[in-house]
Amino acid sequence: MTPGQRILVLGGTRSGKSAYAESLVDSVSPVRYVATGRRDPSDADWQARIDSHVARRPAEWTTVEASSDLPAVIGGSDDSTIVDDLGTWLTHTIDDLNAWDSPRGTVASRVDAVVHAVAAHSGHLVLVSPEVGMSVVPETRSGRLFQDEIGAMNSSLAAVCDTVVLVVAGLPLTLKSDPPSPHS
Repeated sequence: MTPGQRILVLGGTRSGKSAYAESLVDSVSPVRYVATGRRDPSDADWQARIDSHVARRPAEWTTVEASSDLPAVIGGSDDSTIVDDLGTWLTHTIDDLNAWDSPRGTVASRVDAVVHAVAAHSGHLVLVSPEVGMSVVPETRSGRLFQDEIGAMNSSLAAVCDTVVLVVAGLPLTLKSDPPSPHS
């Protein structure tokens, strides 16, 4: 990784996007892993997913659980950072605002805060986010809301990131590769 590079890694469920993102900081130290998923002891499948991510990470990485105030966490350190995953953060944000039946754009100020924190981050930053726009239009309003909001967020993040990679079937495809811009 080039110093100060911001990378957005997109992909579908089980596409290999998290493992790819983690490989981007293999030679970097220290690494801060920002986990956005909330643990739910009543959901064994979700717990198993979280546990598999934890088991894959090197023991020397610092893990920060941040399901709500993500901009503060991103801005709180310029250490090499992986944020995994923005889809779970967005879901929790919509939940916290009770906005599933609200108009699109209700979470825009919180998304904008994340985008600004990403743009200002001067260390290595790797963001993992689901790409859900290549699927069918969801049948439910909440599914369509999530699809629209994550698509808009991914577009805004792609604009401020130096590199954007789409991972499909474990294979990375570079969509954008610009040299990092100097940070003020």
